[in-house]
Amino acid sequence: MTTIYHNPRCSKSRAAVELLDSRKIEYTVVKYLETPPTEKELSEIVAMLGIPPQQLARRGEAVFKELGLGEKPLSDKEWLAVLAANPKLIERPIVVHEGQAAIGRPIENIAAILDN
Repeated sequence: MTTIYHNPRCSKSRAAVELLDSRKIEYTVVKYLETPPTEKELSEIVAMLGIPPQQLARRGEAVFKELGLGEKPLSDKEWLAVLAANPKLIERPIVVHEGQAAIGRPIENIAAILDN
């Protein structure tokens, strides 16, 4: 099963959908701003990505600065809670495919997991 965590307003996210469509891969779309992933789901995603949760955060978002996220260290559990509560902070798009995950920046990251 393939899932894309998608923001239709994002060009990279739309490009990921086009890639999946061009490969004729069936997938589920999760509009993560409307239906944010849970802390558990985020934990599973970062494990598949092989990164700590803070690397999933979009540091340029205003809410990152508003929450003072660069000012003090947070535990992985705290980062997961922050990301689940503030989905706008989550990097996009994320594709989960057959037990692997990739952030589509660049889109070749997604192509790589589809080719495995």
